[in-house]
Amino acid sequence: MLEQVSMEVVTGVIGSLLSKLGGLLKEEYNLQKSVRGEIMFLKAEFERMQAALLMVSEAPMDQQPSILVKLWARDVRELSYDVEDKVDTFMVRIDRAPKELHGLRGFIDRSLDLLTKAKIRHKLGTQIKDLRSSIEEVSERRDRYMVTQVAKPADVPVQNLRLSAMYKKVDELIGTEEKCDEFIGRLIEEKDEPSKKQLKTAIVGFGGLGKTTLAKVAYDKLKEQFDCAAFICVSLNPNIERIFVKMLRQLMKDDKYEATCDTAQLINDVRAFLQNKRYLIVIDDIWKASVWKIIQYALTENECGSIIISTTRNLDVAKKIGGVYHLQPLSLADSRKLFNLRIFGTEDKCLSNELAEVSTEILRKCGGLPLAIITIASTLANKKGMENIYQYWSKVCKTLGSGLEDSPDVEDMRRILSISYYDLPLHLKNCMLYLGSYPEDYEISTKDLIWKWMGEGFILKEQGRSFYEVGKDYIDELINRSMIQPSRTHPDSKKAVECRVHDMVLDLITRLANEDGFMATIHYHQPRCQQERIHRLSLQTSNEEDVKQLSAANLCHVRSLIADLCPKVFDFLPPLSTFPVLRVLCLCGCKQVDNRCFKEICNLIHLRYLGLRYAGIAEIPKEIQKLQLLQMLDI
Repeated sequence: MLEQVSMEVVTGVIGSLLSKLGGLLKEEYNLQKSVRGEIMFLKAEFERMQAALLMVSEAPMDQQPSILVKLWARDVRELSYDVEDKVDTFMVRIDRAPKELHGLRGFIDRSLDLLTKAKIRHKLGTQIKDLRSSIEEVSERRDRYMVTQVAKPADVPVQNLRLSAMYKKVDELIGTEEKCDEFIGRLIEEKDEPSKKQLKTAIVGFGGLGKTTLAKVAYDKLKEQFDCAAFICVSLNPNIERIFVKMLRQLMKDDKYEATCDTAQLINDVRAFLQNKRYLIVIDDIWKASVWKIIQYALTENECGSIIISTTRNLDVAKKIGGVYHLQPLSLADSRKLFNLRIFGTEDKCLSNELAEVSTEILRKCGGLPLAIITIASTLANKKGMENIYQYWSKVCKTLGSGLEDSPDVEDMRRILSISYYDLPLHLKNCMLYLGSYPEDYEISTKDLIWKWMGEGFILKEQGRSFYEVGKDYIDELINRSMIQPSRTHPDSKKAVECRVHDMVLDLITRLANEDGFMATIHYHQPRCQQERIHRLSLQTSNEEDVKQLSAANLCHVRSLIADLCPKVFDFLPPLSTFPVLRVLCLCGCKQVDNRCFKEICNLIHLRYLGLRYAGIAEIPKEIQKLQLLQMLDI
C-alpha cells in the first residue's frame, strides 16, 4: 500500500502542472502557434500519464505496483517537476510589469521590454521542444510496461493485520477493561430505559489506539443480553453485499447461509430478521458516511432497546452515526505495563536505571498508542538476550519518528497507519507529507503551515473563497481524520491555532516523503541524504558535518528550504543562488541574515513564503519589490 501512496504523490504533482499548462494557452501570453501546439501536446500526454497513475493508485489495497511501474512513476515525477520549473520561470519573467516611464526613456524601456519578452517566449518554445523526446520516451514506457495492468498481491493483506486487535489474549488488554467499563457505563447512562429506542454510538480515535479492541471487549460482555448479535468489519473499500451477508450469517448463527447478491434484497432480509428482536451490532472501522448511510437502512428501529456500536478514525463520520465516544491514549503507567508484559511476560519487571530511562523515552514517543507500544516492544523482545541491549534499545529509540526503523513489526504498524493516509483526498496527501519538514514534538502554527502550503501550490482554488480560507478547512479535515492533533485552540472559534503530529505518524510520513523523493530531511538520526534530486529540504541539525554534504548535492530543484533549527546555517549552506526555483524559505531563528544576505534572498524570484522571525532583521531592503510572487513575509 505504501507503493500506491507513491502513485498518488506523483498524480498530485501532475495536477499542479496541468493547471499551469492550461494557463499558458491563454491569449495573453501571445505564444507562437507552434509553441502553443507543443504545449497542447504536453498537456495531453501528462493527462494520459495522470489517468494511468490514478488507475494504479485505485487498485485494491492488497495489490501493489511492480518495480517497473514504480520506476516509471519516478520518471514521470521528475519530468513533471522539470516542466513545471520551466513554466514557472517563464510566467514570472513574462508577467513582470513594465516601468511607467514617459518620453524617450519610456519608449526605449518599453521597446527593450518587448524584445526581452520575445526572447523569453522563444526560449520557452525551445525548452519545450527539447523536452518532447523525453516525454515521448516516458509515454512509450507506460505502454511497454503495461502500467495499468501490472499488479501483484501484497505479502500481508491489510485486513489480516486487523485481526490481532479482535483476538488478543485477555492478559494483553492493559487498560482496556477499565475503558470498557467506562464505555458500557456511558451506554447505560445514555440508554433511556423507559423508552426502548435504538441507541447508536461511535468510538472515534487515532489509528492503532485500540478502538477495535475496546469494541470487541464490550461486544463480548454485552452480547448475551440480546436476542442476536453481530460484529462486522467494514474497512476502507468495503463490499456492501458481502457485509450484509456476513451480518446475516452472524445474526442467524448460520455460517452456511446463502443469500442473494442484490443489495436492496439483502437490506430487506436483514430488516425482516431484526423486526421484533433486541439486537447488538458492532460496525467496525467505518471510513465513509456514505457507507454508514447504506448500512443503517438495514438496522430497523423496532423499539426493542437495540444498540449499535461503531468505530471510526473520522470525527465527521462519527457525528453522523450518533453519540461520540472519544477514546483516549493509554496512561504512562498502563503503557509501561503493556510494554513490560510484551517483552518480559510480566507487568512489573524491574529495569536497570539505563533501560528504565530509555524505555520512558520510547513510551513518550509511542504517545499511549497501544499499536505502537506492542510493535516496538515486539521488536525489542526479539533481542532481549543480546549483549549491549542498552545500545540496541537506544538505537531503536533514536530512529522512532525518523522513518528509519526497518523491523517487520514496525513495517506492519506503518501499513496499518498508512490506511488513514491512503484514504485522504488527493489534495490533502501532499499537505500531509509536508508536515514531515517539522521535527518531533514541534508545536506547528496552523497559520504558518497554511501559508507554506499556499507557497507550494498545494491548496486548490474554490469559487468565492481565498486560498487561506480553504487552507483552514484542510486543517480541520486533517484533525477530523485523526491525522494531526490540535495542541492549542482559539478561545472563541475553538479552531486549532497550533497542532502537532503523533510521532508514529511522523515516522510514517517521513519515510514516505523520503522514498517518494518528496522531501529530504537531514538530522542527527539520518545525516546522509539518500535522494539524487532534492525537491524539498528540511535541515533539523546544527551539526556542520551533517550539512556539509549539501555542497555536492543537486539543489537546483529545491522548492522548500526549512532551516529553523540552524542558527548558523550560512556557515555551511551553499549560496542561495544554488536554489533558483525556491518557493518557500524559512530561516526563523537564523542570526546570519544581514543586509547582504537579505538582498541575495530578493533574487529568488519564485519565492512565495519567507520566514525570518527571530532572525534579528533591522530593516527590509528595497530590493524586496523584486519578489513579485511573495505572499507571506514572516518577520
